[in-house]
Amino acid sequence: MAMKHSLDMRQGQSLVMTPQLQQAIKLLQLSNQELAEFVEAELERNPLLVKIEGEATPAAETVEAQRSEAREQGDAATQSEARDQLDAPGEDVYEPGTGSDTAMPANASGPSATTDWSSAGSGQSSEDFDYTANLSSDVTLAEHLHMQLNFAGLSSADRLIAARLIDETDETGYLRTPLEDIAKSLGADIANVEAVLGVCQGFDPTGVMARSIPECLALQLRDRGRMDPAMQAMLDNLALVAKHDLKALMAVCGVDKADIQDMLLELRQLSPKPGAGFSSDTTVAVAPDVYVRELPNGMYAVELNSETLPRVLMDKAYYAEVTALPMREKEKQFISECAASAAWLIKSLDQRARTILKVASEIVRQQDGFFAHGVAHLRPLNLKQVADAIEMHESTVSRVTSNKYMATPRGLFELKYFFSASIPATGGGEAHSAEAVRHRIKQLIEDEQPDDVLSDDQIVEILTGFGIDVARRTVAKYRESLHIPSSVQRRRMGKAG
Repeated sequence: MAMKHSLDMRQGQSLVMTPQLQQAIKLLQLSNQELAEFVEAELERNPLLVKIEGEATPAAETVEAQRSEAREQGDAATQSEARDQLDAPGEDVYEPGTGSDTAMPANASGPSATTDWSSAGSGQSSEDFDYTANLSSDVTLAEHLHMQLNFAGLSSADRLIAARLIDETDETGYLRTPLEDIAKSLGADIANVEAVLGVCQGFDPTGVMARSIPECLALQLRDRGRMDPAMQAMLDNLALVAKHDLKALMAVCGVDKADIQDMLLELRQLSPKPGAGFSSDTTVAVAPDVYVRELPNGMYAVELNSETLPRVLMDKAYYAEVTALPMREKEKQFISECAASAAWLIKSLDQRARTILKVASEIVRQQDGFFAHGVAHLRPLNLKQVADAIEMHESTVSRVTSNKYMATPRGLFELKYFFSASIPATGGGEAHSAEAVRHRIKQLIEDEQPDDVLSDDQIVEILTGFGIDVARRTVAKYRESLHIPSSVQRRRMGKAG
């Protein structure tokens, strides 16, 4: 078979991601701590970047002052030419601001509820927090619990509750905040919060998120299958254990001395501080990326947290001074690359801030029911809805909602927790959030009478009456995700009770 060479011409289109575009995408998905670390590295690498610390003068005044100083120190004509080259269209200063207060009514609809972004604000000194100095490969207790939460099978509403419970857990593993306060803050039923706590208390390490030492020890004993009335009596009288009053313990527990000694030995094998084995030196309080506050007229204002955003500018005066000096070709290329890199970084930081604010504002608009009434009023929401409303790609919204936090009157939440599946409504009405349907199923089962236990089919009929179009298998799936037994098992439990 003969081989021959040939030339073919083909026309096509392809998307090529430049290094600058890759950097902009990378910045979107960074958390505020990671962003601060990235900017610090760029400041060390790029001599044309300057970080504004504390209450610095406005960027325009700072740059002008630097230019005046440069004019006094060098050849004015040459520097003026260099400045003209640098003053080409494009951003040369990035100063994060708080964002304009944007009022969003509870009945707002459509993408018209936009948020402006202001360049006023103050930065945070790099001396306030050294991320790399505190970085460790060890996992904190909060990180360990959040990882387990991802696989707990909870609804978005219950995930919000669980996330709050984890955030309220201290380094030793105890939940110190009263459940009533958490329920009131989230607008949730106390019974629902207790149910979610029961799920979270099944996380590793055993005994975590207990509200007292007796409860912590009881969780560990139940896990070992060693919880009985005698052991419960001992936990109710830990003061006697501390005094080592064996006679009094024998009396309250109803056992002999040998059993008491065995029970005390088991008690000593438990950990009164289940979180002690996790790293605590890398624990950093989560700083919100945006703030949401309710206005007196019932509307909401969304603004950026400028304290978490670095404030950088390009040192044009230094650039003008350097370019006025005689340089070799490699040096000219290096300075040119530094100028381009600085300009692109500043532009990317500005775009990142605008995008975060735009996505957060749309989430608040879509989920105004949650902010007004609580977790039972979460609406079905997906990335596409937000992306279409703000005219961005779904992948952009996905990156923005990862590792970004929103401080609200109901607490601190990661943006991704506000997304949930939807359940269609009968008659073509407004769809229902899957979390709201789960909540309604849970309430129906909690309100049922022992002699009138609802089957999954009956629950479907009731939900249909509420205008919720849901299949029986979906009801069964949601019921199981709530760790609720079937109707047959509930009837048996009722008879046994």
